[in-house]
Parts: sequence; structure tokens; C-alpha cells
Amino acid sequence: MSFRAVEVLKSVHMIVAEDTRHSRTLLDEYGIKTPYSPCHEHNEAAETPRLVSHLKDGKSIALITDAGTPLVSDPGARLTRAAIEAQVQVIAIPGSSAVLAGLVVSGIAAEQFTFLGFLPRKGKERQQAIDATVRSSITTVIYEAPGRVADTLNDLVKAGAPDRQASVSRELTKKFEETRRGTITELAAHFGSADAKGEFVLVISGAEAVEISDDDIRSAVAQMKQDGRSPREITDRLIAQFGTARNRAYKFAHE
Repeated sequence: MSFRAVEVLKSVHMIVAEDTRHSRTLLDEYGIKTPYSPCHEHNEAAETPRLVSHLKDGKSIALITDAGTPLVSDPGARLTRAAIEAQVQVIAIPGSSAVLAGLVVSGIAAEQFTFLGFLPRKGKERQQAIDATVRSSITTVIYEAPGRVADTLNDLVKAGAPDRQASVSRELTKKFEETRRGTITELAAHFGSADAKGEFVLVISGAEAVEISDDDIRSAVAQMKQDGRSPREITDRLIAQFGTARNRAYKFAHE
């Protein structure tokens, strides 16, 4: 918590918090007596008109979330958009962000990165996100729940990134912060047997640019056909694993 953040929370007319029980502990720690009320995913739509009305009357409001930055996989987008549309000035006070903290401690290049938030739990959308991560040439950051960390790592291995460097951090910016680094295969093995608890940030290094020959592609296709994969599955796998253009992958899959 920065000095600026403490001063802002002390000086505004009202604080709206994702969870007032958690926030009360923080506010008590810094002697902040500002009135506060809840604003979370279940009531943000209903609360927004009231809060914007206060803002238009000249009141100042601070929005805080439990353990991160508002709007970054946290509530606040609806309220922020409504305030902007009402021509109310919106100011960001830098604070904890698991995305940036995860990148910093990963040791993985972060000049460019993609943040995917929480992946879809299942289905086509999840597989598309996994495949996009595997073929991306830049670093990818993912949020994950404790019960799905091992599954996500194993899905990345199956999609063609077993030796990719990665890091898995838990409870970033909190008391029990911890980070493990290694290949995705190594991390999948660890978290497959570990009792995972807390909120997790996965940082996956980008794929190296590799020139793949036609012969290599045909060899991969032959193996996939032997494994019983359909032309459509082969096409998708070539795109994910080798970054092959779709029309080229389709051609090889149907040879």
C-alpha cells in the first residue's frame, strides 16, 4: 500500500469495496475512517446509478478490490464506464497487480505479453485459448484457480509446449507468496501431486520462431493419422504446434 493510496482513501468522501469484510481489515490497519459500502459483481449494476449520482454532485469515490486492481479480472468496469460517460474524471492510483508481479518474478521476457485472465473451464473456447497460448511468440499471462492449475499445465503440454519455460506464482502480494519456475512439464508434474491453494498466476514464455519443412509436417501428419486423428484435428494441431497457416495445414491434413 503506497503513501498516496492511503492519503486518497483518507480524503475521499466514500470508498466502495469488492468485499467490505476484507477491506475493513486494511482500512483499520491504516487508521482510515472513510465511510464504505460494497460494490461487487452481484450488485455493481444496481449500485452504479447511485454512485454516479454522488460523483455528479461533486463527491469523490475510491474503488478498491480484495487483492488486485479493479477491472483486471475484478469488478469495476461498469462503474468506471458510467463515470466516464457522465464526464467524471477517473484517476488510477497504482497498487498491487498480480499480472505485473507475476511477470516480474517469472524471469521471463516481458517486453511484450498477452493477458488472458481466467481461461474458459471447458469446451471449444478453452481449447482455442490453450492453442493460442502455445503458438504465441510472446509471453502469455493466465490467472487460474487452485483446482485447475495442473489441468491447465497438462493441457499446454498436450497442445505442444512441454519444454516451454514457465512460472507459476501463488498468493502474489500476500503473506504466503510463492513462485515455482521450470518447464511446463516439470510444473505440471509438481502441481499434479501438490495440494494447491490460493490464487495462481501462470506466465508462459513465447514460442521460438522455427522454420518447419514440408517433410517435417508430413511426418507429423503421418503420426497423427496413425493415432487416429481426423483431418480437422490434424489441421488444428498443425496450426497450434507449428504455427502453420490454416490453408497450408488443411492441405497437408487432406493429402
